[in-house]
Amino acid sequence: MKPIFAFLALCGAALAQAPPGQQQKPPEQPSPRPPQVIVSQGTQQGPSITLNLQQALGRAGTYSQQVYSADFAARLAHEDAVQAKAALLPQVSQFNQFIYTQPNGTPSGVFVANDGPRVYNEQALVHTDIYNPVKLADRRRLLAAAAVAQAKADLAKRGLFATVTQNYYGTVAAQRKLANAQASLTEAQQFLEITQKQEAGGEAAHVDTVKAQIQVQQRQRDLQDAQATLEKTRIMFAVLLFPDYGQAYSLVDDLEGSAPLPAFTEIQAMASRNSPDLRVAQASVEQQTQAVTSAKAGFLPTLSFDYFFGINANRFAIHNEAGQNLLGSVAQAQLTIPVWTWGATRSKVKQAQIQLEQSRADLSFTRRNLLAELNSFYVEAQTAAAELASLKSTEDLSVENLRLTRLRYTAGESSAQEVVDAQTQLAGARNAYDDGLVRYRMAIANLQTLTGAF
Repeated sequence: MKPIFAFLALCGAALAQAPPGQQQKPPEQPSPRPPQVIVSQGTQQGPSITLNLQQALGRAGTYSQQVYSADFAARLAHEDAVQAKAALLPQVSQFNQFIYTQPNGTPSGVFVANDGPRVYNEQALVHTDIYNPVKLADRRRLLAAAAVAQAKADLAKRGLFATVTQNYYGTVAAQRKLANAQASLTEAQQFLEITQKQEAGGEAAHVDTVKAQIQVQQRQRDLQDAQATLEKTRIMFAVLLFPDYGQAYSLVDDLEGSAPLPAFTEIQAMASRNSPDLRVAQASVEQQTQAVTSAKAGFLPTLSFDYFFGINANRFAIHNEAGQNLLGSVAQAQLTIPVWTWGATRSKVKQAQIQLEQSRADLSFTRRNLLAELNSFYVEAQTAAAELASLKSTEDLSVENLRLTRLRYTAGESSAQEVVDAQTQLAGARNAYDDGLVRYRMAIANLQTLTGAF
């Protein structure tokens, strides 16, 4: 009992020396959890910007080269479809021409095909394809290609969603681990003060102080590593968010506010409706189906019609010298029948059929792969969700274990090594809980790349 009385006497003397009205903080209380807003570290430029996940996704969509490329491809494919539709409509143009032929004493001049030394052509031309199966099939094929490009753009955005989510919560976790390292360092320093006082009062051996000093140095190194990790994570994430990665920013910490996991049947239904991979594969099958139709249209005839109105005369006037009308119109129709192409059209049909077969095989594989990924991601999300309660309980128990172990040490009932072990266990439990939160968030994000938001 002598160590206990000596410790109580030492605490009483310390309280007597404290300024009146100032309450001393009990050394055995562990540090609080990290703050809920993440502030960027390192060199900063301009005022700090606070972002939540949706705002970060919006900024990343603005500066992502992958999304840029996919969006440009979708816009170009849309314009191809517009041009294919325009090719089916009547075309109006104006034809302006002057032909000079060397005279040779005859009415037509040197060139017999011309009807005079001077020929003036001022005509408006209307051309339309009455029946052109190739252009009709090409328009349907290009519409399908535009759908493929749009689905690929959506796929790029879903991939960006997973990347941004991973970086966002990776930065959140890095900040939390920095706060954990700061808390662990504070606890190690508090224990070092206790061992020094115990040693000064003759209640502890010098080896306890040495162990506490080693623990403080280890926690200082952990803090430095956590600071470096946060800064690297912040810089890499800033590349996705800003044109200049030196922009100061902070992130809202909503790790513990994640949405619940829906039932698997709901997840399956959403994936069937919203999976961009599946839409790309289905649109590719439709595109290749129309490509086969377009290739087969090469065997069919085409019918077109032209209408001309204007002047085709040896003088630029509405009437000639005899008062006859030079302004008039002409219409013509053409029927083009393909006869022999040396097998080129047949080869195009066969080539399109092979591509259609390949796209159908890709669709079948995409369906199987979607189901496999869906099951895998769902199992991961279930496991991560189930472990969160256990990880939180472990953290709470580690806090209580450290508090009780320090009380036992001050009472002379435990060793310094037990306190050090309890501090190490608490540091690991804090980081493990934060990693568990990030794991669940990423599992949900991976599911949403297949299903869309829920």
